[in-house]
Amino acid sequence: MSGSTKAMGVLTVSALVVVTAYTAALGSNGWLWFGWVVLGLLTLGMAASRGA
Repeated sequence: MSGSTKAMGVLTVSALVVVTAYTAALGSNGWLWFGWVVLGLLTLGMAASRGA
């Protein structure tokens, strides 16, 4: 796994923690979850393209 893919993974997990904390404190925000899903898909795409 390259450094950029690893950094994306860390960013994705960090974003999940932030979105979860926001949801717990202030209520759910669909756009935040949508953004996190897009970020996760981008991370998976990067990991898959590096592995191929």
